[in-house]
Amino acid sequence: MDAVAHLLDAPQLLALAAALGWASGVRLYAAVFLVGAAGFLGWVDLPSGLHVLQHPGVLVASGFMFAVEFFADKIPWIDSVWDTLHTLVRIPAGAALAGAALGADGQAMTWIAALLGGTLAATSHATKMTTRAAVNTSPEPFSNVLVSLFEDGFVVFMLWLAATHPLLFALALAVTLAVSVLLLVLLVKFLRKVANAISEFMHGRTAPRPY
Repeated sequence: MDAVAHLLDAPQLLALAAALGWASGVRLYAAVFLVGAAGFLGWVDLPSGLHVLQHPGVLVASGFMFAVEFFADKIPWIDSVWDTLHTLVRIPAGAALAGAALGADGQAMTWIAALLGGTLAATSHATKMTTRAAVNTSPEPFSNVLVSLFEDGFVVFMLWLAATHPLLFALALAVTLAVSVLLLVLLVKFLRKVANAISEFMHGRTAPRPY
């Protein structure tokens, strides 16, 4: 298996660390399972800090949680509850995975990678939570499923891009982060208006009509 493994060079390791940090905020268990499976199958030679991901026990556990999250994320409001519960899981996990990816380069690099990975995880997690909360204000369930499927595919694409085209991944990540900041600003304002309208309705007042 090791004979056919694809050795990751320095740019690919950096991209993998960033990809794991970012993906942890969106699909933590998918990222752990897919990267671990790639190492187990010999598609890539994972850095020593990530070898644990290809352990059969870790693969079974992450694969099970991957399946649970896949279906939970398709159910309106259940997805938001799931995201809220994972606020304290995804961000430190993103930091740990990014740090482990570059851990062989020294303690300083491990901490730098962990800080960046945690920041990326926090950004993507906040964007996901806000986006799904906004989508859940729609009365029909189809938009929720479509957004969830897009997130599934985008995480797989970004992990693949990090391992195969690290420079293109860096560009895609920069664009994704810019869009995330824009979405956070716009959707927080939208959700605030929704919350105000609900509050006025509950107090027996009609929300003012926009002119």
